[in-house]
Amino acid sequence: MAKRKPASRPAAKTAVRKKWMGLRTTAKSSARKTIKSKGLVSTAKKTASKTTKARPKQRVAISHHREEDFKADGLRAYASYRDLGIAAASHGLVQAHVIRLQGPCNPDEVSKLHYHDVEFQMVYVLKGWVKTYMEGEGETLMTQGSAWTQPPRIRHMILDYSDDVELLEVILPAEFKTVELTA
Repeated sequence: MAKRKPASRPAAKTAVRKKWMGLRTTAKSSARKTIKSKGLVSTAKKTASKTTKARPKQRVAISHHREEDFKADGLRAYASYRDLGIAAASHGLVQAHVIRLQGPCNPDEVSKLHYHDVEFQMVYVLKGWVKTYMEGEGETLMTQGSAWTQPPRIRHMILDYSDDVELLEVILPAEFKTVELTA
């Protein structure tokens, strides 16, 4: 059996480079074909973008924890809110805040069925626990580390919560309407 002579290091590098260059060339040419075949779609998108209003450029929002940033000026009288600056940075596209529900929970004040006229709502429990009711889900106990989304206009309410509960809430759009429902 004849022994194969190992290729020199520079020769091996050249062979590998040629192999990969060949693959890149193939990928580029097929990508060009794909883009070329979508030419009509991009023209349609350009036309559509002219008719829709362009969003203002978003900016960076940085928010560090400061106790004095919690304000009792939000949606609920039994909560204080710390705005994270995202509504201003996104020009109203998104709102994000930390919510502290004031304990002890008073079900007569808190447990009111309502919905929010939003496109998206997500809540994450930072600390403590909260018991909620959501239409189609029933009662659910959310503890530290729990997260949930609430589809647009889903009827829901808070049933109970711990005295130390803190929630992170993200909502689209930043400005929205809340509708309280009567039983």
